[in-house]
Amino acid sequence: MSAPADAALPVAVPPALLRDLGRQPYEPVWRAMQRFTDTRGDDTPDELWLVEHDPVFTLGQAGKDEHVLFPGDIPVIHVDRGGQVTYHGPGQIVLYPLLDLRRLKVGVKDYVCRIEQAMIDTLADWNIHAERRDGAPGVYVNGAKIGALGIRVRHGCTFHGLAFNIAMDLEPFMRINPCGYAGLQVTSMLDLGGPSSLDAVKPVLVQHIARLFGLSVQTAAPALPAVA
Repeated sequence: MSAPADAALPVAVPPALLRDLGRQPYEPVWRAMQRFTDTRGDDTPDELWLVEHDPVFTLGQAGKDEHVLFPGDIPVIHVDRGGQVTYHGPGQIVLYPLLDLRRLKVGVKDYVCRIEQAMIDTLADWNIHAERRDGAPGVYVNGAKIGALGIRVRHGCTFHGLAFNIAMDLEPFMRINPCGYAGLQVTSMLDLGGPSSLDAVKPVLVQHIARLFGLSVQTAAPALPAVA
């Protein structure tokens, strides 16, 4: 029996493409995110970019230079995301969800909540209890920050994303006030008895992101997409 002519048809959401970019310098990936977001159309599939960055401090739009205490040999880049200063480096998973929130019918506040929840759920899979903190976006374990957020939404589409400490040298965080908070402690999964391999955590994190946003994920070429 056919459906009534006026019945609402389900909206087909294109599969989200997953790109594992490996280790990359920060700026080329940032510029590629900007180009992708500025040139995408209504039918452009969402993408999830996984990357491990070379050491870098990034300072958000409202970031204050005073929170960069002594960067030493690590470059500082002013970027167009929200938030203050953070550190990216080897041993940290950075995930950039390039999502059309309008198509997914997700508000910005809910988007932030869901990407925090993805990290919380990933940690729970290793029996690590994590939580949010009022007024300080991110994910914390026993008061120490393990996951940071820095997002940007342009024309309803997201770029930038989350940084998740897995097995990294945490010393560079002592050179800044992380996320603008003097003395904020940071931690990593390895320090909490979790895995030392990013490859062990990546698929679990992606699985939780896909579940929380209702995405069907397909693996794509591990390279930045060409933009005409």
